[in-house]
Amino acid sequence: MTLLPVTLASAAAAAVLNIWLSIRIGAVRRALGISVGDGGSEALQRRMRAQLNYVENTAFVLVLVAAVELAGKGSWWLAYVAAAYFIGRVLHGFGMDGGNWGWGRMVGTLVTMLVQLGLAVVAALLAAGVM
Repeated sequence: MTLLPVTLASAAAAAVLNIWLSIRIGAVRRALGISVGDGGSEALQRRMRAQLNYVENTAFVLVLVAAVELAGKGSWWLAYVAAAYFIGRVLHGFGMDGGNWGWGRMVGTLVTMLVQLGLAVVAALLAAGVM
């Protein structure tokens, strides 16, 4: 049996972060009394988009992490790359609220793109037999 510790830890972190983003949406829903949709609330729209953007990107990262690890190249660096991704997503989540944390959106977006690009390059090099 092949154990994929980085993939397993990343999937666990992904689930916990998704729950956190959901809780943040729920807090705005309760505060504004909106149970379905966004009610035209920009704050709720921002939090909903933060979660959806997270979901849109996380699947690619998890697949790439698993592929790299299955290829036998998931050494210590892969855990750091995954951790950087999740830190970036937390910053993005806070940044989507705007205000003093607005910078987190740009940092989180940049980290997300760099992690995906880096993992994609590694996967392509592995597929080509270069690594």
